[in-house]
Amino acid sequence: MKRELHNGLEFKKHEDDHLTLGVELEFQVLDKDSLLLTPRAVEIIDRCNNPQVIHEFFQSTLEIVTHVCRSTHEIDDELKRLMNIIRNGAAASSLTLSSTGTHPLADYRERLVTPSSRYDELIDRNQWLIRRMAVYGMHIHIGMPSGDSCIRYNNFFMHFLPHISALSASSPFWQGMDTGLRSCRPTTYEALPTAGMPYLVKDWKEFQKLFNFLLHSKAINSMKDVWWDLRPSPKFGTLELRFCDEPATREEAVAIVAFVHLLAHWFRDHEEKWTREHTPLKRWIFRENKWRTIRYGFDAEIVVSRQGQTQHLKKDIQEWMERLEPYVRELGYEKQVVLLQEILSKGSSAERQHDIFARTGDLMEVVRHNVAEFEKGSPVWN
Repeated sequence: MKRELHNGLEFKKHEDDHLTLGVELEFQVLDKDSLLLTPRAVEIIDRCNNPQVIHEFFQSTLEIVTHVCRSTHEIDDELKRLMNIIRNGAAASSLTLSSTGTHPLADYRERLVTPSSRYDELIDRNQWLIRRMAVYGMHIHIGMPSGDSCIRYNNFFMHFLPHISALSASSPFWQGMDTGLRSCRPTTYEALPTAGMPYLVKDWKEFQKLFNFLLHSKAINSMKDVWWDLRPSPKFGTLELRFCDEPATREEAVAIVAFVHLLAHWFRDHEEKWTREHTPLKRWIFRENKWRTIRYGFDAEIVVSRQGQTQHLKKDIQEWMERLEPYVRELGYEKQVVLLQEILSKGSSAERQHDIFARTGDLMEVVRHNVAEFEKGSPVWN
């Protein structure tokens, strides 16, 4: 692994062309009887005694981090292993886990912050905005050959933020309320000054200028303070996709990673053609598409050109599935694509939760459903 240096910010370069993967997942720590959030994540972390199982901002959250993987199959193996570890750790403490983007009944005002000087600094700066962040997400890292490549992939994946967001949508409820959104988790990030939609640049040099300005103007202290939906992660030499709700099940997480990996491989082979034929969308259009997906999920009509042409999101995902078919066979992702098609036809976690609530009128039944899905590891459609 070589190192690329521009104006003091180092980007680790991945020399192979396999577009390596890494995944971070955040989990809700629940009391086994009440199924409400409880500030006991440290008990599970201590029992696991594993550097891949770590604490998060709130004491009712824990995170797992995979090793660097070369395929979605390796990611699946890692997640199975790590989820078994945390599941056993939770059971030993009479706790259980869930993995949707929000807990339908949780009140963020009751959450306790994990003791940490960095977290204290974040609270001091962001106050109420960050105290609301009782939300759970999935981050996907893709290994990049250079900083310039990272920016090009970043700008490509901006077009697919709606597609990937809709597949992972799992946060329709907030503090006991039906928000009317497919995914309310992103709205908590939007308020933070260095989160939400990224600023678009054309290459690594321009990103360096932006980073240095943010640093020198004291908007950030380091790259750790850049919480954009997509961002370069120079320390790891990756592009990091940070906008997904935490998938409700392991199989959905793996399927979404497969979709991301398929798109990355397609772009690697078609970058020149894509650049020649596609005028990049304006930042405000990307923002509009994100909002439409937050609100409507698969039913969104996204803007696909600077002239205002729209396309039904579900149809656009289907068309891309067909385009990616040669890579599905090449990478052996047939099983994951079958599940993606099921999610499209039968519903995301957000839609499954809405269905439960529409039938029962009881958010505790939604919580029970979410816990059951986590335990099963795959979606349960009614």
